[in-house]
Amino acid sequence: MEVILLERVNKLGGIGDTVTVKPGFARNYLIPTGRALRANEVNKARFEAERAQIEARNEDRKSEAQKVADELDGKTLVVIRSAAETGQLYGSVSSRDISELLKEEGFKVGRSQVDLNQAIKAIGLTDVPVELHPEVRVAITLNIARTTDEAERQARGEDLTSAEAIYGEDINDAAQPDEFFEEDADYDDEAVADAEASDEGETDDAS
Repeated sequence: MEVILLERVNKLGGIGDTVTVKPGFARNYLIPTGRALRANEVNKARFEAERAQIEARNEDRKSEAQKVADELDGKTLVVIRSAAETGQLYGSVSSRDISELLKEEGFKVGRSQVDLNQAIKAIGLTDVPVELHPEVRVAITLNIARTTDEAERQARGEDLTSAEAIYGEDINDAAQPDEFFEEDADYDDEAVADAEASDEGETDDAS
């Protein structure tokens, strides 16, 4: 199906271009969202008559989008989620989640504007592109962590996708056998042997 674009559409063209697209894409997306008109003689004449106003409206929207982009540029959103020690999330962070987070921050961004190919399924820092206008894109950073403390550590560049990374090199120090004995203690070997023999005797009596 041929349509006339009313704004720039990625990989298709710019305002006023007549392009051929799949009928479903035109009927379900381009035309109902106001991004295109069906290409026929009536609509071509209509577009040419209104071209100046269409281009002016587009410039206004682009200008507003750029203001939002300037505010979002370099912004980091902290997302707290449950995850395994390997960093794998118990769930995921989707474009809908990111849209809601941005709305909570005061930015009106729809899920379709969040350019996320697939949901995020691990902790860490992830750059996510956001399309505010066909000609205005900005990247935000998601800091996905299990706790706010871990989010701060990730922001400093730490990798927290292993138990050792989370707890430090001394993760098992408290479980070392040496911790249960005094280093210089003088143990009586005969007393230890007598105690073991006594334990064995009690076991035999009980059976």
